Amino acid sequence: MNPATGTVLAEYPDHTQAEVETRLEITHQASLQWRGTPVAERVQLLTTMAIELRHNQETYARLITEEMGKPIVEARAEVAKSALTLDYYAEHAERFLAFEPIESDAALSGVQYDPLGVVLAIMPWNYPFWQFFRFAAPALAAGNAALLKHAANVTGCALAIQEIVNKAITRVSAPSGLFNTLVIPSSAVKGIIEDPRVAAVTLTGSTEVGAIVASQAGSVLKKQVLELGGSDPFLILADADLELAATTAVSSRFNTTGQSCVNAKRFIVDETVADAFVELFVEKTRALVIGDPSEEATQIGPLARTDLRNALHEQVLRTIEQGADLRLGGEASTEPGAYYPPTILDHVRPGQAAFDEETFGPVASVTRVADDREAVMLANSSEYGLGATIFSSNINKARSLASQIDAGAVFINGKVASDPRLPFGGIKRSGYGRELSSQGIREFTNVKTLWIGGLK
Repeated sequence: MNPATGTVLAEYPDHTQAEVETRLEITHQASLQWRGTPVAERVQLLTTMAIELRHNQETYARLITEEMGKPIVEARAEVAKSALTLDYYAEHAERFLAFEPIESDAALSGVQYDPLGVVLAIMPWNYPFWQFFRFAAPALAAGNAALLKHAANVTGCALAIQEIVNKAITRVSAPSGLFNTLVIPSSAVKGIIEDPRVAAVTLTGSTEVGAIVASQAGSVLKKQVLELGGSDPFLILADADLELAATTAVSSRFNTTGQSCVNAKRFIVDETVADAFVELFVEKTRALVIGDPSEEATQIGPLARTDLRNALHEQVLRTIEQGADLRLGGEASTEPGAYYPPTILDHVRPGQAAFDEETFGPVASVTRVADDREAVMLANSSEYGLGATIFSSNINKARSLASQIDAGAVFINGKVASDPRLPFGGIKRSGYGRELSSQGIREFTNVKTLWIGGLK
């Protein structure tokens, strides 16, 4: 479905059990061949995929926009970031995977990083290209093969990714079947996880689905990396640059129409500057352009599905009923498409829906605090622990507070974002394991000790 219009784009039949079996076996056999390929040859596959992404950037960006409603400017950036990540691992994978000597009583000892085999990736709709390639670039460079179970509403993107990888496989003569997309219902995932040809699982998605997948993979003792929900705090201290904080807050909350795990969601503001910050925040948010996501000027498109829009509006209504003040937005559109206006709720407190729950859409909550101690306490008063932001002119103080915040990443005076050079992931109910950087490429390897005695 096109979420901007509600019209049907395409219909796709599920793969049959026989088709799934064929893809599983082909991918398994390819993994046995690929693991013996030198890293310097493996990364040629990544470079080739990056070239294809850049060559057809507009086509892929339009597909993202049509299927999940991302504004076209952001969709282009997603494709470009995917190519950048492929290039990053093409350049650094050999160093990340190199044998690491460690002195012991052996003549030679150390650690080597061997591939695990076939990794199943269960991916979401909000970044249909980026989420896949940030997993696939390190996983394939490490010598693994991959299967993709994508979100149903971006099946066109999943099949386009299959074509991209297939073209690259052909051009560099990599093993056929090294990657396969599985068009299957969620009910079929358990059987794939339990298949002995699958070595590990990675999932980006909701905390609820993550718990199910972790249980299924854990029951057969398979490695998992889980990047799950988030309700990231954005702390604005009394000495913050309010103009910069407000500008960053708008970008951090409303990028991808607010549909990202790592969007800032809870704005925790020192009460001495709260009025001034909220005025700036409202003013800058009101200036956002809402409209057709295929138009260049659009900054806020529709949500990916109408059911998501309806659930978000219900959270807003509950939060207002619980005592919060509506400062902007808050009215569900009656026009075609899954649109919801940028919304700001003020005087939000723990116990209210917008504070306690993840709001996956363009809704920001503002909570006022008496001091830095209360700011950190409320930042940590969440079941999530993905990212966090601190705005302060005192960097030493901000760094001290950062060490007290429960999160996989803390950004000071800047927006939380993933970067291939830095590890990415969360704690608590935001998941475990890390993607990107050197840590990400080693997640799906066997960290093997090698000990050699008797050398002369």
